[in-house]
Amino acid sequence: METAIFAAGCFWGVELNFSKVDGVKETQVGYIGGDTEDPTYEEICGKTTGHAEAIEIKYDPSVIGYEGLLEKLWEFHDPTTLNRQGPDQGTQYRSAIFYLDEVQKNIAEKSIAALDASGKFQNPVVTSLEVADKFWRAEEYHQKYLEKKGITIACVS
Repeated sequence: METAIFAAGCFWGVELNFSKVDGVKETQVGYIGGDTEDPTYEEICGKTTGHAEAIEIKYDPSVIGYEGLLEKLWEFHDPTTLNRQGPDQGTQYRSAIFYLDEVQKNIAEKSIAALDASGKFQNPVVTSLEVADKFWRAEEYHQKYLEKKGITIACVS
């Protein structure tokens, strides 16, 4: 199993979407990219920690590769809106790829460039590419939140 970490707006819908992808074995939502140790949801919402709501994905690379996960990421959100997805605004909702090594970084750079060049979006891709630091697991009530509520389809921006 390998790991990928993405931020793409509210983590509830992102988790639901990725949990349905063939080859994705585990997901958990949490916080990454900020300055506070072990942040809480309330602190994240206060917009003072710098963290993004994110998803950590454990996947089987023999079924889906990192490139395939990035293709799904582009389907699951709008990578051209800065610090916003749908009605959610702020840096906690930023579009970001948190790479774990140089291989992931290089694949992500190529994927972003190809998406920009494709003309799929009228505006340029603003997804940030950030080195992954500590991923803080979100509170238990956030894990599989939409699934627990009986929601089986997540909105795609």
